[in-house]
Amino acid sequence: MTGFWRRLAALLSLSVGLALAAPALAHTPDISTGKVAPQANRVYLVDVGFLATDLERMFQETMDERSSVDLSPPGVLEEEIGKFVSRRVAMRDESGRACMAKVEKSGEDPTNQDSALVVMRFDCSGTNGKVFYDATKLLAAQGSKGKHLVTLLGENAGETMLYPQNPPLDLSQPMETTAQLMKKFFEAGIEHIVTGYDHLCFLFALILWATRVWPVVKIVTAFTISHSITLSLAALNIFALPSALTEFLIAASIVFVAVENYFSRDVDNRWRNTFLFGFIHGFGFASALTEMGVPQGGVVPALAAFNIGVEFGQIAIVMAVMPILFFIDRQTGGKRSEKLVYAVSGLIALAGAWWMFERLPSVMQMFKGAK
Repeated sequence: MTGFWRRLAALLSLSVGLALAAPALAHTPDISTGKVAPQANRVYLVDVGFLATDLERMFQETMDERSSVDLSPPGVLEEEIGKFVSRRVAMRDESGRACMAKVEKSGEDPTNQDSALVVMRFDCSGTNGKVFYDATKLLAAQGSKGKHLVTLLGENAGETMLYPQNPPLDLSQPMETTAQLMKKFFEAGIEHIVTGYDHLCFLFALILWATRVWPVVKIVTAFTISHSITLSLAALNIFALPSALTEFLIAASIVFVAVENYFSRDVDNRWRNTFLFGFIHGFGFASALTEMGVPQGGVVPALAAFNIGVEFGQIAIVMAVMPILFFIDRQTGGKRSEKLVYAVSGLIALAGAWWMFERLPSVMQMFKGAK
C-alpha cells in the first residue's frame, strides 16, 4: 500500500472527535474529473479522478456504506473506493435504461500521487439512441460547491464543467466552447481565493498595518507576480511541489506574517516577503487548477482565466477590507489601533499554527514514503 493509501486508511481510523474537526481544513477544491473515451460497439471507458483530500472527506461522510467492511487487508480499500464511485456514476439511454457497469481499476492516480483514479467500463450495447453520462450522485456527494470536469474523447471531443444542478450530460451534443470554459475557470479562480481561508488570512495579515493605498498596491502586485510564476510552472507540468508540503508551507507563511506584525510596521517594504511567499501560494493555487483537469489543447486559456479569477477575487477582497480599516482609523483619531492589529494578528497566527499542526502528519508521511 502506498503512502497515499496509508494516509487515507489512517484518516478512516481516527476518532469521532478528529473526524468532526475535518471541516476545519482551510479549503478543499471539491473538484472531480471524468474522462469519457468511446470504444467500439457502444462501450465507454471512463476515468474518474479525485483530489486525495476530497476523497478522504467523502469517504468519511459515507462510512455507513461500508460499516461492516474491514478496510485493513490489502486491496480492500481500493475496491471500496471503486464501489463508492460505481454507486454514483452511471451511463444510460433516453428511456433511462442503464448501461452495464464494471470497475476496471481503482487506486492512486499514477500521474499524480495526491489523487485517486477509478477506471470504469460501461457497456451500452443493450441500450438505444443517445447515451447520457450521469454524475449527479457524485456531485451530490461532493457538496453544493462540487464541480465535475468532463473530457469527451473521440468524434465529439471537447470539455464541459458539470455542477450539482446540471442534468445528465448528452454525449451526442457539442461540448463547451473555449470561451464558455474560460468563464467557468474564471469563476473557479474567484471561488478558490474567496473560500481559501488560508490565502485570505495571509493577505489580511499583510495589510493590517497599511494606512495608505500605495503599499497595498505593491504587496498585491508582488504577490500576483510570484504566485503567477509558480502557478504557471505547476499547471504546465514544468515544476511542482508535493501538495502536502505546499499546504504546510502556506500555513507557515501565515504564522510568519502574522507574528511579524508584532515586531514591524514597515508596510512599505513588506512586498519583498510577500513576493517570496507568493511562490509557495502559487503552488497552492495550482493544485486546485490541475485537479480541475486543464482542458486538452486549452491549457493557456484555462490557466489565464483561472489566474485572472484569483486576482479578481483577491483585489475585490482587499478593496473591501481597506475601507473598513480606514473607517476604524477615523474612529480612533486617524491612527491604526495597536490593539486591533495585535488581536487580529494573534487570531491569524493561531489559525496558521493550527493548520501547520493539522498538515504536519501528511508532510511527515511524505518524507517517510520517500525513504
